[in-house]
Amino acid sequence: MTGSVLVTGARSQLARCMGMAGAPPGWRAAFLAREELDIADEAQVQTVLGEGAPDCIVNTAAYTAVDRAESEPEQARRVNAGAVANLVRWCEANGARLIHVSTDFVFDGRASTPYLPEDEPAPLGAYGHGKLAGEGETGKLPAGQGVVVRTSWLYSEFGRNFVRTMLALMAERDELAVVNDQIGCPTSAHSLAVLIWRMVLLPPKSGLYHWRDGGVMSWYEFALEIQKWGQAAGVLQNTIPIRPIASADYPTAAARPAYSVMDRSGAMKDFDMPEERDWRSELIRVVGAIAEQGGRP
Repeated sequence: MTGSVLVTGARSQLARCMGMAGAPPGWRAAFLAREELDIADEAQVQTVLGEGAPDCIVNTAAYTAVDRAESEPEQARRVNAGAVANLVRWCEANGARLIHVSTDFVFDGRASTPYLPEDEPAPLGAYGHGKLAGEGETGKLPAGQGVVVRTSWLYSEFGRNFVRTMLALMAERDELAVVNDQIGCPTSAHSLAVLIWRMVLLPPKSGLYHWRDGGVMSWYEFALEIQKWGQAAGVLQNTIPIRPIASADYPTAAARPAYSVMDRSGAMKDFDMPEERDWRSELIRVVGAIAEQGGRP
């Protein structure tokens, strides 16, 4: 297959990693930031997409302020659901595909085994509810036109994410406390970018997929790994104590799922992904990139 791809949210960490990886042979890619395409503005969506006429849209634009969404639920839903509906209407009218990125926050975290795509969602907060509604909008597209890929604990050398935040705090503070009772899977945005380009390249699929890297751990365990590899890369000069704490000792406006491990076997099989994405190698890669940027996360 060949054609043109439009990636929304050009400044998102995922879009930037997609740009670094480059589009598959035969595909042309355009990356548009919010100033160039505000997907919540239906008139602008119709105009910009009409001019560009992409064969496939990858939607990385999102309202991602999980805690602030509790006080701005309408704004979060406007971006994470209403804006997706705008893309869906254009895609349906013009026969284009939509690959929409969603989140583990559509689950309540009460499971004890990895979530399958077909498991019943149960969001805990406004962010999860909005993202689930966006999934529902994508599901309205005809067969072969709409795909949702859920991911978790996304990080890279770009933007705001747990790895960059931890490295900055570890460089500034004498000690840290990190929650140890939320279990999930870190996912490099570079790894997710590989999957999405495979989704673009291969024959169209429909429905829901899950993607994450291989490791299953708590935020506390992930923080220990970040410190280890931050020191190895020269980003951190000293070791500081990191204490495990309960979520109850670190209250946030939005509740987080206690367990958000997702089963990615469907994506592995349908898009011919490598047997194992080595989460540690992905983390080392990202920390190394931060070191190359001058070591300032």
